[in-house]
Amino acid sequence: MTDINVNIPGSNLSGVKNRILVLSGKGGVGKSTVAVNLAASLAEKGFRTGLMDVDIHGPSIPTMLGISGAAAVGSEEGITPIESHGISVISISFFVENIDEAVIWRGPMKAGAIKQFVNEVNWGDLDYLVIDAPPGTGDEPLSVVQEIRDNIYAVIVTTPQVVAERDVRKSLNFCRKVNVPVAGIIENMSGFVCPHCNEITNVFNTGAGIRLSDEFHVPFLGAIPIEPAIGKMCDEGTPWITAMHDSTTAKVMNSAVDSIVDYIKENKK
Repeated sequence: MTDINVNIPGSNLSGVKNRILVLSGKGGVGKSTVAVNLAASLAEKGFRTGLMDVDIHGPSIPTMLGISGAAAVGSEEGITPIESHGISVISISFFVENIDEAVIWRGPMKAGAIKQFVNEVNWGDLDYLVIDAPPGTGDEPLSVVQEIRDNIYAVIVTTPQVVAERDVRKSLNFCRKVNVPVAGIIENMSGFVCPHCNEITNVFNTGAGIRLSDEFHVPFLGAIPIEPAIGKMCDEGTPWITAMHDSTTAKVMNSAVDSIVDYIKENKK
């Protein structure tokens, strides 16, 4: 593991206007895919955008953006993010000599790394910083909230099944307890888009996103269906919102991003 401590005083998020924490209480809901495409959509709309990957044990953002194997560099100004698709990116993956190496850390070390991502990375001036957290409500999201106290909002990702709904409910309660406003809920993998006729078929139960939205009185941002090409795009390192701009999924995601931007404008303290 490469030492990431460059101890740069005063290098922080002062130039970052808005911070969006992408959460889910359930693993396997496509949260990182949503985070990548949320950031890509913001960048395409002309916003200066960053993406902080705080999934310490399973960072997937670099692969999805085609920068797996890249190495971060420190300077007098701080740690320099890696640029990809118009997004400034930081991930623990950039500090590991072998990308297949397991990061075997307890909570304090993970919290320390996140503190450095916040305070020692030279983020510069950004309109939005998207933060991709691992599943659950443990060390990583709590460390983010403790380090970033202002202008932070949450986007919650669920899938249609009841089992996901129950776990995601915990993320919404987490946001309530730590006073992070929820900009909305996205229901991912909501139906299957046939690649031949574009008809959407409901593979799982539906409605988890809307039920949670109604229960917690937060915006429902939309239902993103499964499209076979999404996995291919992720493996190839290209955001599907860029490669498949006219697809159903891209249109839903762009609409969701517009709603998030409007929510932040209306609710910014």
